[in-house]
Amino acid sequence: MVSLLGSRDELLQVIEEAFDSDIHVRGNEITVTGSASEAAVIGEVFEELTALVASGTEVTPEVVERSVAMLRRRSGARPADVLTLDILSARGRTIRPKTLNQKRYVDAIDTHTIVFAIGPAGTGKTYLAMAKAVKALQAKEVNRIILTRPAVEAGERLGFLPGTLYEKIDPYLRPLYDALHDMVDPDSIPRLLAAGTIEIAPLAYMRGRSLNDSFIILDEAQNTSPEQMKMFLTRLGFGSRVVVTGDVTQVDLPAGQVSGLRVVQEVLQDVPDVYFCKLTAHDVVRHKLVARIVDAYARYDAARAATGLPGGRARREGGRNR
Repeated sequence: MVSLLGSRDELLQVIEEAFDSDIHVRGNEITVTGSASEAAVIGEVFEELTALVASGTEVTPEVVERSVAMLRRRSGARPADVLTLDILSARGRTIRPKTLNQKRYVDAIDTHTIVFAIGPAGTGKTYLAMAKAVKALQAKEVNRIILTRPAVEAGERLGFLPGTLYEKIDPYLRPLYDALHDMVDPDSIPRLLAAGTIEIAPLAYMRGRSLNDSFIILDEAQNTSPEQMKMFLTRLGFGSRVVVTGDVTQVDLPAGQVSGLRVVQEVLQDVPDVYFCKLTAHDVVRHKLVARIVDAYARYDAARAATGLPGGRARREGGRNR
């Protein structure tokens, strides 16, 4: 019961705050008083949490909140199945999907050659792809991992930065290094990079190559042009898998330039072995305030679009002189 309800009933308090019903615990018996529909959901919550405890999964307030959210949306998936799927165990922690859409994303990587993950910041797009890449390398399913992303400001501003070319582009690739450090022994990373087992490079370096037996991740794909996206996808070689991640609401391309991530959804939507996974604010796994910020911006943009007024992004994409 301590594992189920938490120390000093902290997990029980999370459930009570999520519902209007009264929940009473006496010994090993839990009684719910409230509407029949809500009582049924609460019963399912306790059943799922009991299954999680039985599987050895640590039940935290965050786990309880995600379980309640999944059951309320009536997605048909069991939280116990979603939250116990191990992707990778590395550096003393286990990486798992935390939402149903994240599980669908992870499953799609196993069953499709090219997977697009499109969603707002904090939904685990890059992090989960990196975990799958490291796992594939450890299992010898691929011979190398290739991580790339566009250096959007690769013109004048990049030229003014001090240092060598690699020092200039390092800030653009730093998020990929950060995720890698969470999953691979930091002492081994220089050796893997030197051997070419892991390669981190700007998108422009992909031109003219054929990438075989590789797990390839293109990050921040919303900042590619349609031509760059086509160039990247046609690098696919035998025995390789590709994951493309991006957020079409955060395009940083020059004014008037169309995002390749927007175009590719129309071009490849009916192509077999290509999967598009859409993540939403419900899948944000950072601080809960991030999800609220994402939702607030979405409502703001929708309201501005409905009234025909330009929003913040519309001003930016519409031209520099506004």
